[in-house]
Amino acid sequence: MTTAEAYDKVLAQCRTIYIKKMKDYGPSWRIMRPQTVNDQLLIKAKRVRTLEMTGVNLVGEDIAGEMRAIINYSVMGIIQLRHGFADSIDMTPEQATELYDKYVAEAKALMLRKNHDYGEAWRDMLPSSLTDIILTKINRNKQIASNDNKTLISEGADGNYFDMFNYAVFYLIQTTPELNDQLSK
Repeated sequence: MTTAEAYDKVLAQCRTIYIKKMKDYGPSWRIMRPQTVNDQLLIKAKRVRTLEMTGVNLVGEDIAGEMRAIINYSVMGIIQLRHGFADSIDMTPEQATELYDKYVAEAKALMLRKNHDYGEAWRDMLPSSLTDIILTKINRNKQIASNDNKTLISEGADGNYFDMFNYAVFYLIQTTPELNDQLSK
């Protein structure tokens, strides 16, 4: 299995969750401001780090579920940045899914370019390092949000969302035996 194939398997799971959540809640997240999306991501990533460090899971939800949530919230963050947040739900679940598919395709294209240039370095990283990088990207986005989403020299918040997305996919590939064991170099 290639990296792209493993990536697609992870994304199929995430898309299924996203669509089911759209059926349950609709795109209710459209009212979230960038800071709120960042805080949702922070909650998920901090929980992963706590579970990694303590090994104690009192809630029962696994790390893989949290990483899939990071992937989906990252896409929501990109949608919110590129389309603005709303005071009420302003799109249908179908429109939200079209945007999801558009930005997932953009994330995959970015991953393929970076994966080539960086020689698939993620394969040699520890899952805990991927978590730490995701947390760093969240903190960067929190700082960017406090700067009215403007940067002087750095990539914008959308670049960090795409990176969080891709690092979470890599985490899931690394920690899912049926994906990682079949991965060809």
